[in-house]
Amino acid sequence: MMAAIFAKRAAQAEGRDPRVSVFDGAKKLGAKILIAGGGRCNVTHDVVSPADYFGGASRNTVKKVLKSFSVKETTAFFAELGVELKREDTGKLFPITDKARTVLDALHRAMSNAGVEVLTDHRVTNLQVREAGDGPRFMIQTSRGPFTADRVVFATGGKALPATGSDGGGYALLQRIGHSVTETWPALVPLVLQDGHFLTELSGIAVDAALTLSGKTGKALYRQDGALLFTHFGLSGPAAMDMSRHLRDYADQAPRKLTASFCPDLTFEQLERVWLDAAEQHPTRAVGTHLRGRLPERFAQTVLSRYLGVEPELPLSRLSREDRRALCHALTAMPLPVVGDRGYKFAEVTAGGVPMDEVTTATMASKQCEGLYLCGEVLDVDGRIGGYNFQWAWCTGRLAGRAAAM
Repeated sequence: MMAAIFAKRAAQAEGRDPRVSVFDGAKKLGAKILIAGGGRCNVTHDVVSPADYFGGASRNTVKKVLKSFSVKETTAFFAELGVELKREDTGKLFPITDKARTVLDALHRAMSNAGVEVLTDHRVTNLQVREAGDGPRFMIQTSRGPFTADRVVFATGGKALPATGSDGGGYALLQRIGHSVTETWPALVPLVLQDGHFLTELSGIAVDAALTLSGKTGKALYRQDGALLFTHFGLSGPAAMDMSRHLRDYADQAPRKLTASFCPDLTFEQLERVWLDAAEQHPTRAVGTHLRGRLPERFAQTVLSRYLGVEPELPLSRLSREDRRALCHALTAMPLPVVGDRGYKFAEVTAGGVPMDEVTTATMASKQCEGLYLCGEVLDVDGRIGGYNFQWAWCTGRLAGRAAAM
């Protein structure tokens, strides 16, 4: 949608009005927008930097793309479309209506006002490239018949949330043209714990945590802070979903270990000191009561009784050194036996894709095929949770659309 809008705008600014058509296999355009951010659409983040993105692209490459359409410019663009954004405490920017439909409708209006032709229920099944010469360069085969075009922008997404239409079909089309596709896997996806793990009994409880992925030498490879949500199958929430792509990213570091700290502001030694001081100052206070001061009651009770075998009503003065240290270890480095993830069906984005060195950064033009442009999730760049992947879509879509029209 961004590519189409800006293709039309760029051409019209020069006094031209080329035909710009959007092909989509779905019956309605923009399903991912409607389900993003719990149905509110996290349009972008107030601060976006190359450090928020992963994949095969260099930080400098990502920086150039992000610089082409800043958060301030993005906010102004949506305001122009009638979508005012509000900042939440996390830094995420949402429409003030708290409705994703507001964002989608605005983009549809912008396309309509620019004169973009939207052809839904037109799944692209093949793209043929003609040799240089007279006539259109591309033959686009769709489920509704063939079309021709002088320029083509590929915005087919990855494999995440296939029910919305992004089933990875675009990768095969690009490979036929000569592009390569790196290994892909689900990113921003909930994690599955060993069957019967006690944390699955805490479904619905969310806590602030720091997840740390360590390699075979014990060295920390990646740390992710944020809210952690316990579910019937394992772990979800921003911390778990942000960590998910790195579990596969560091596959060569096996055996790896994922641990959680539920006191992310304290080290083991500092937390043990807190418990020693508490035992001295409040010797008759129950262990469970003291732990509930920091963590949700059901979580505290379950960790003590199910994980450590410590009676929650035990007075602090009677907590043995061994149990105290086991508790501090559990609260600062609890092992999380992750056995997998929930797959593309529940992933918000795809890791991997077409390498960025196969496109020209300033225009998103393909280096393999003249007249072809790539944008969005089909590229080997994925961002953290919180609006970063939408910002990548806005930036790359705008670059591709403008360049194609010019």
